Amino acid sequence: MAEIRLFDSHCHVNFSHYSEDRDAMFERMAAQGVEGCAVVAVDLDHVHELRALAEARDNVWFSAGVHPNHEVEVEPDVDVLCKLADHPRCVAIGETGMDFFREHVSPEIQEARFRTHIRAAVAVNKPVIVHNREADAASMRILSDEGVTECGGIMHCFSSDWDTASQAIDLGMSISFSGNVTFKRNDELRQVAAKVPEDLLMLETDSPYLSPMPYRGKRNEPAYVRYVAECIAEVRGMPLAELARITTENTRRRFNI
Repeated sequence: MAEIRLFDSHCHVNFSHYSEDRDAMFERMAAQGVEGCAVVAVDLDHVHELRALAEARDNVWFSAGVHPNHEVEVEPDVDVLCKLADHPRCVAIGETGMDFFREHVSPEIQEARFRTHIRAAVAVNKPVIVHNREADAASMRILSDEGVTECGGIMHCFSSDWDTASQAIDLGMSISFSGNVTFKRNDELRQVAAKVPEDLLMLETDSPYLSPMPYRGKRNEPAYVRYVAECIAEVRGMPLAELARITTENTRRRFNI
């Protein structure tokens, strides 16, 4: 049987959801063939936690950024983001982007923040991790305006249509799928996953959220990225081991690991 090599490109395992079993969670991750994970920032106050996880484990990397709907007293600037990203295990800027589903932060502030993050990503030549929820047109416009092709990036937890995916692909963005691609109602999303160019396809869990079938409604964790891989391998008509290898290599290349 071929070896399964997986990579969870987006998780939040620094969250308190894992306080009681974080070590066991990493053991389960390894047991499922998940050879690495990227722990993604949602604010700057806790980047030190992400950095500590990455420094303590040789299979963990991290990012630096502020989620579009995270309320802050002082907006991050390019210099602050660049300094946080100046660490050998920081592989990306973000997550950032646009979210019109939950507007805790005004669209105007989200856009300014998004542009700042892309400029920082270009400055440090690291990819930008993009959160896009019900804001397809705005997200694509800003990515194009700011020349994201200079640094590249990832459309994280992709949940939009093929038109949006193709626009992102034209900008050189990777498309990353999470547990929602396994949900029974998401036939259209699975069709998108079947069409993404092989070299731009990535996998994630977005742990602790969006657990894939059959764990929907329960806490997610990096070990469950295997269920995402199984779903996408099926819709693309390819062996799981091959899909796992390709997406892991794509992730390592995108993150320059």
